[in-house]
Amino acid sequence: MADRLQEAKARQVYLVLRDRIMSGAMIFGARLPNENDLARAHGVSRVTVRRALGELQCEHLIDRRRSAGTRVVYRPQPSRMTADISGVLANLADMGRSTKVQLLSFGYVQASGPAAEALGAGTHESLQRSVRVRSVDGLPFSYLLAHVPERIGVTFNAKDLADRPLLELLERSGVKVERATQRISAGLAAPDVARALGVKTGSPLIELVRTVYDRDGRGVEHLHALYRPDRYSFEFDLVRSGGARKKSWSAQPLSMRKPPRSSKSSVGIPFI
Repeated sequence: MADRLQEAKARQVYLVLRDRIMSGAMIFGARLPNENDLARAHGVSRVTVRRALGELQCEHLIDRRRSAGTRVVYRPQPSRMTADISGVLANLADMGRSTKVQLLSFGYVQASGPAAEALGAGTHESLQRSVRVRSVDGLPFSYLLAHVPERIGVTFNAKDLADRPLLELLERSGVKVERATQRISAGLAAPDVARALGVKTGSPLIELVRTVYDRDGRGVEHLHALYRPDRYSFEFDLVRSGGARKKSWSAQPLSMRKPPRSSKSSVGIPFI
């Protein structure tokens, strides 16, 4: 029991230090406090700190030497991907062309769960299910689980999906994509996801769930995506909007960094 508690505390220290390194708060070459100082700062024992530092060293994030102490050796990847959150559909095809994809699985399953509900599919229907991993410069950054109604899925095969962005294949099939809804939150890496993205099981990830609709309001794609936060981020610009009594921030595409004052957006964030 005591060993399990110590392991949990070591994991907590590891996650805090790893986050500081990956976020850039501790840059390449920065020297970490010694074990005694870290133990006092985190309220744990030196043994616990030593375990956490060992994990960081195994991931090649730090280098530990008796004569030089512990230093950060992680360098941020220059090829970090950035997505325009307010231009959801506008940049999907471009991203698909600028990155490499590995198709892990492809087939058809009985409609069930959140995907079936989002796509309006009954249990008697089938959905095309695919799992892809996208990489940039040989480094995986996203794990993509997609479901598409069978009537659309039969218009392309596994090779097509390995070679072209899914949005492009949907439009090739005759679908008129109109809009999409998406939710972004945080998730943890399950074992299969961790292996595909090159992280440890339980590592924090960016989680995105998106449903794409055609002009008739029918769901044509349900996507559950997981991203490495050190290699991918979402951005959007905000402009002031609303009257004097109801001020808010409205999101707009990053391509419109200097918009006219009359620009409008359907995304509103309370003014704080």
